[in-house]
Amino acid sequence: MFSRMCLRFPWLSPPFISPSTSRPEVLRSLLTGHKFRQLFSSRRRIKFSQGSIKFLQTLCRISVPGVPVRETQPPSKFLKDKKVVPQADPPSAEDVNHLYQLIDQSTKLVVLTGAGISTECGIPDYRSPNGAYSSGFKPITHQEFVRSSRARRRYWARSYAGWRRFTAAQPGAAHVALASLEQAGRINFMITQNVDRLHHRAGSNPLELHGTVYSVICLDCGFSFCRNLFQDEVKALNPKWAAAIESLDYGNAGSDKSFGMKQRPDGDIEIDEKFWEEDFHIPTCHKCNGVLKPDVVFFGDNVPKERADKAKEVARECDAFLVLGSSVMTMSAFQLVRAAHEAGASTAIVNIGKTRADEFVSLKVNARLGEILPRVLNTGSLSIPAVH
Repeated sequence: MFSRMCLRFPWLSPPFISPSTSRPEVLRSLLTGHKFRQLFSSRRRIKFSQGSIKFLQTLCRISVPGVPVRETQPPSKFLKDKKVVPQADPPSAEDVNHLYQLIDQSTKLVVLTGAGISTECGIPDYRSPNGAYSSGFKPITHQEFVRSSRARRRYWARSYAGWRRFTAAQPGAAHVALASLEQAGRINFMITQNVDRLHHRAGSNPLELHGTVYSVICLDCGFSFCRNLFQDEVKALNPKWAAAIESLDYGNAGSDKSFGMKQRPDGDIEIDEKFWEEDFHIPTCHKCNGVLKPDVVFFGDNVPKERADKAKEVARECDAFLVLGSSVMTMSAFQLVRAAHEAGASTAIVNIGKTRADEFVSLKVNARLGEILPRVLNTGSLSIPAVH
């Protein structure tokens, strides 16, 4: 599922949703060899619960020998009050053990992550029960961006206004857990649908299937450069906008001083049309004066062939394929799960709610990633302890 972040600009601070502090005492020999294959061939289903629960929010540190501990900050009151992450029951000891077995018995594990890993950091997704689609939001399409200067002006105005809060997001417990598993040699290859680079900040370097908002590219000549430089150029062309964004933090929201900007309940920024229509100017390409867009795959566009081919290659060659926080509704993601399944790999999904691949994956768990992954690190022979 392509997130998410191209138009959604949440009020971000560094939340860190902690895992449960319980340690399941599961012996490594509980499910091994033939029993493990029997378990997965039964295509176990764990049904999504609609119930509401409260969970403890504390700081969490994951330590691995030789891997520096990354400090986090507590979540802001804004994020505590928002339903960015869909509701789900805490993962059971059985859920943790099944996921542990998949990782422990794999020698060529491929992981695919989606928007669900970033919702726990305060970045809204699209398709979850609390996602953008539920409020009637429609993301910009590639075709709309290319053909309409008005659409580009609207996109970049909102994107510029939301950039500071977007980049304030910090990696969550799940990001750090995956980076720890990588450095311990338990993950062979990682692919992400996300464009937020939270994996990179946690210490991973995944294949970015849908690109990243941290780069800007020219549609005419292909020249690309850093998004922060683009932000500086926008500021130089629109000096009053910087003051307006500051005003949004402490001034009168919706006033002319703030260019009509308001924070919406879901974290997006609403801007009065008259301001971005008349008073906002977009930089052009340094090389050819062409049209600039974020280096991401918008809805309606295709993943670059070289990138798609690489992802399919690793999916076909893996012995286990694990989807984390994705409904795999986009064809680019669904094809990877299907390719791994057809090649005989064990397939599993951890996601809150239904996914497009539920009918054929071997294991499906409904759980928050920040709760289940750190517990997996504590299980059996992985020997990667989580310190609370």
